[in-house]
Amino acid sequence: MVGVTVLGSTGTIGVNTLDVIARHPDRFRVVALAAKHDHERLYGQCVQHRPQFAVLVDDGAARTLRTRLASAGVLTEVLVGAAALEQVAALAQAAVVMAAIVGAAGLLSTLAAARAGKRLLLANKEALVMAGDLLMDAVAAGGAQLIPIDSEHNAIFQCLPNVRDASRRPPGVRRIVLTASGGPFIDTPLERLEHVTPAQACAHPRWVMGRKISVDSATLMNKGLELIEACHLFGVTPDEVEVVVHRNSIVHSMVEYVDGSVLAELGNPDMRTPIAHALAWPERIASGVQSLDIVAIGRLDFESPDLVKFPCLALAGRAGRLGGTAPAVLNAANEVAVQAFLAGQMNFTAIPWVIGQVLEQHEVGAVQTLDDVLAADVWARRAAEAALAERCGACA
Repeated sequence: MVGVTVLGSTGTIGVNTLDVIARHPDRFRVVALAAKHDHERLYGQCVQHRPQFAVLVDDGAARTLRTRLASAGVLTEVLVGAAALEQVAALAQAAVVMAAIVGAAGLLSTLAAARAGKRLLLANKEALVMAGDLLMDAVAAGGAQLIPIDSEHNAIFQCLPNVRDASRRPPGVRRIVLTASGGPFIDTPLERLEHVTPAQACAHPRWVMGRKISVDSATLMNKGLELIEACHLFGVTPDEVEVVVHRNSIVHSMVEYVDGSVLAELGNPDMRTPIAHALAWPERIASGVQSLDIVAIGRLDFESPDLVKFPCLALAGRAGRLGGTAPAVLNAANEVAVQAFLAGQMNFTAIPWVIGQVLEQHEVGAVQTLDDVLAADVWARRAAEAALAERCGACA
């Protein structure tokens, strides 16, 4: 039996991970579950999976969960606080850690899992964007095995040779092609984007995701973050990664080799496919995903992204080329801007404006330690808040 810790168990990736695990009770057991404050969903997960530990970052939510589990006779030990995330990420009982906490909040626990030598299933792309070199160094030093969960990066992983050095360019690769669904506004005229609502931005046409990542998909920032992530995972430069819009969401990404071969991974848009692949790799297990009917699909279409309408993709490419602290600053500014949009504090088109303002002000520095990353993150959040106040003041 393989022990599994799921960080971010109440989110979409966490729920899908537990769905796959439940299909294979003879192979996997849940050791620990962790969430921010959703004690209601975490309670149901603890009742079903009976983990040894459950973590909630919010103290009040943890007290509620502890009381309810005790009343139900569930012996799960409830831990509280951000430090507990790192604790369960390094548990000896769990060989596999699903890192699915969204945003910068998932960085430290992801690093803890890498240092502890886990099979690290990485769904937290922000950890690589913020501290890619540090995370890859931690993977190497801890003897960990990193398998990406983003459908695009998992597709690339499947299209590359099985035997290779992590983060070093695989031999014979000419370029990587990242596919993007285009999000809900691919056909929306630029002049109408200023008036779209958070509900519209979160209504993705193909994928069911959390609110933050849904907005990132709507701005194409999600694809920009994935571009930076791909560079760290596969040892390529930003100029060797091409983004194409693929509305079908059937081809999840491609790898082109120098001999002209292009390998692609296809499948229905369901995150249980990459999750099942990573849990059992190099074996294959059933995921519950419906079989792909390629005849019913009929055709596969691709187009170039509109960088005028979706400037976040270009901003991410710029940050990736600058390197150093620039990606961490990009990520932090984006998190602040997206949260402000979701809270109704500014319009959709202000998101790239805030990010661009912060990048313009930032003096890029080297990333030698985690403190460098965290300092850049703090600076960028303050700069983004100031830019937001300026924008809102000008609109008043």
